Amino acid sequence: MIEAVGLTKRYGAKTAVDDLSFRVRPGTVTGFLGPNGSGKSTTMRMILGLDRPTAGHVTIGGYPYRKLPNAPRQVGALLDAKAVHGGRSARNHLLCLAQLSGIPERRVDEVLGVVGLKDVARKRSKGFSLGMGQRLGIAAALLGDPQVLLFDEPVNGLDPEGILWVRNLMKLLASEGRTVFVSSHLMSEMALTAEHLIVIGRGRLLADMSVKDFISHNSADFARVRVPAIEPQQREKLTAALTGAGGQVLPEAGGSLRVTGLSLPRISDLAHEADVRLWELSPHQASLEEAYMRMTQGVVDYRSTADRRSGLQEPLPPGMQPLPVVPPAGQGQPGWYAPPPPQRGGTPFAMPRPADDGYGQDGGGRAGRTGPAGYGAQGSVAPQAYGVQAPGAGRLEPSAAAPPAPPASAPPAGAPAHDTTERDSEDRR
Repeated sequence: MIEAVGLTKRYGAKTAVDDLSFRVRPGTVTGFLGPNGSGKSTTMRMILGLDRPTAGHVTIGGYPYRKLPNAPRQVGALLDAKAVHGGRSARNHLLCLAQLSGIPERRVDEVLGVVGLKDVARKRSKGFSLGMGQRLGIAAALLGDPQVLLFDEPVNGLDPEGILWVRNLMKLLASEGRTVFVSSHLMSEMALTAEHLIVIGRGRLLADMSVKDFISHNSADFARVRVPAIEPQQREKLTAALTGAGGQVLPEAGGSLRVTGLSLPRISDLAHEADVRLWELSPHQASLEEAYMRMTQGVVDYRSTADRRSGLQEPLPPGMQPLPVVPPAGQGQPGWYAPPPPQRGGTPFAMPRPADDGYGQDGGGRAGRTGPAGYGAQGSVAPQAYGVQAPGAGRLEPSAAAPPAPPASAPPAGAPAHDTTERDSEDRR
């Protein structure tokens, strides 16, 4: 078990962790949530004795980390997946850690198999993708078969199969009675993995409860009601009936209504009494992301602003009006919060990157060896990447207005044609 009491850490005038107290119990996966800069990484470093608290203390099994006998055999951690010497192979990296802690060599091969890196065990880690580095970091955490495990963003860079594997691994470790403490920004993954949550903001404790209780305490369930779009008077009639019964009604995009304060059977009865046909009556239960956003909206340090594109927009033609800006449904109402912006078309400004170890494409665009499936091996780079024009792309066709240029002077009849094979070979070299 991990126990923090009055944990405080200051860096000059900056207080990273402020009087933080919590317990991480064995037998369950505990999620550690908070906005960027809230003090999660600093807290984990103090648990592992990497940072000394300004005040308070934290113990593992009743002892500070530095006083644990052979701590790597009792505590495993992944804080930085890239904290590996790039010139060492995956196996040699783990072998060094094992020899420092008195762990038998056969355990190295076991954990390499557990994390799926057996086929690349003798490759240098500097050529690993982000996902492969994460797997190597998890292998190092599992090396001593510890009872307490800490993971900071363990699914970064993993593909869907790898994320599912990590999720099942965390649950398996907790089911064996181990203490599993996981920090992540992926709310959907935390909802599927964690059973208990510790949420902090600006170094202070915001919540310490189960996932179910956290969602119910920080969100409001509602019912979505839809009436025939061709009968707007029925919508007004239903709104009046629901409001008169004590419900709160908010319009939604698409013509539906969001109703809170009334149960679904009560809404159905009121619609029947008002002689209103319903096309939809469905419950909506808040997700962990919604509850988290609602709780932490006041402790976020880094907020984005709208891009006004000053000086970049062209003036509208005479007589044309700008398009109206429609605010989101429910904005300005009690309990409303701005949802995260949608991700369209994947990660913005994503650029293909060449591999540096022969997995996928090398720096010159030549096809190299294909890495093991499932470990972030890169595919071929599109011909358009890095400004390389695809064959045939942008080719100008001759037209009647612009006749093609006359061909170069042909060799006289009977003259031997020049063999360009050797010259082309030299050009390629």
